[in-house]
Amino acid sequence: MNLTGNTILITGGTSGLGFGFAERFLHLGNRVIVCGRRVDRLDKLRNKYPEINIIQCDMMDAAQRESLAKQVMRDFPETNILVNNAGIQLHTDLTKPVELESLRAEIETNLIAPIHLGSIFAEHLSSRNPSAIINITSGLAFAPSAFVPVYCATKAAMHSLTLSLRYQLRNTPTKVFEIAPPAVDTELGYQHRPDPSKSHGGIPISQFLDEAILALESDLFEAPIGMAKGLHEKREALFDFMNR
Repeated sequence: MNLTGNTILITGGTSGLGFGFAERFLHLGNRVIVCGRRVDRLDKLRNKYPEINIIQCDMMDAAQRESLAKQVMRDFPETNILVNNAGIQLHTDLTKPVELESLRAEIETNLIAPIHLGSIFAEHLSSRNPSAIINITSGLAFAPSAFVPVYCATKAAMHSLTLSLRYQLRNTPTKVFEIAPPAVDTELGYQHRPDPSKSHGGIPISQFLDEAILALESDLFEAPIGMAKGLHEKREALFDFMNR
């Protein structure tokens, strides 16, 4: 896919992978629209990149997702790429009664929101050529970490949904990509680190982005990145190794 001259909406684009994609797409010559929940993060992004369009939106709220889509299609009708990136990762002990509010937040953000938003944009994107939906999943979709079981389950579900969406859009101009990151040096899951300010050992964001952009440009529709390739290829065989 040509990654120049597009108009791209990125969810969860004020930090981590979303922020990295926003920067990279901007530098490649695209118009970028970023939505995020936190006003301070949006203001920081606006100050650094005034040319990026920002919209406040809580992806856990269905009404806000619908409002976001209406605003984007009204103000930026040329939008032709949706990047479903927003996500949260929580530790969950399934041997004890789960905290339902946290459970719902993780499932709503990681699974329901991208399904809902993708379905709202599908018809609009199908009228644009070229166009794409890019779902950011995880290597943990293929071989889960038992410490974050709900996160892994939502990403596995998004892998499955992406296959189905790609099939349903097969007769349209819309390409459907799945980018599955490995552990990347972002703040995802920072709540559970002894020192949230320190790296957890993931690969640099720049390395991830180099491989992800190459996959998109090469029309590699299912693209595990870095160590996620091993999780994708060996799957269940790695579960015991990862969780011993």
